[in-house]
Amino acid sequence: MATETAIITFPLGSFRAGIRDGVVHAGRFESVCLPERQDGAGVYDALSRYFAGDRDALDDIFVEPDDGTPFQRAVWRELRRIPAGTTISYAELARRVGRPSASRAVGMANAANPVALIVPCHRVIRTGGALGGYAYGLTYKRWLLDHEANVLAITS
Repeated sequence: MATETAIITFPLGSFRAGIRDGVVHAGRFESVCLPERQDGAGVYDALSRYFAGDRDALDDIFVEPDDGTPFQRAVWRELRRIPAGTTISYAELARRVGRPSASRAVGMANAANPVALIVPCHRVIRTGGALGGYAYGLTYKRWLLDHEANVLAITS
């Protein structure tokens, strides 16, 4: 079982992905800039492309979180289907996973997401357009949404 790490810097700090046998199992933001580290699975390259403006680059990364309940895993799978540059509400996400009255549970599954960014829970907002919460704070969420919106503006 080959274990690797990819670390990339971006304007708010660094992002670190834990990779096992070519599949990302963990991802988190660091508020400091760490030395960049490439990996053999191509995750670093995909992250580089994303931060350089390729809005679809994260779709090229294979993800399998280490744990999670069946409900959490269903939410995380559905999060990967939200296109970059778009947002949906917690209520819409609950409908998409077949549990229309489970908006609060969807929010808790988002908060438990072990693969930030690549499983894009930042694309889920409150009904009415408020950002809602984000495990890494609203500064990160706002930056990611603005980055994806700016990419769309440039490529449209």
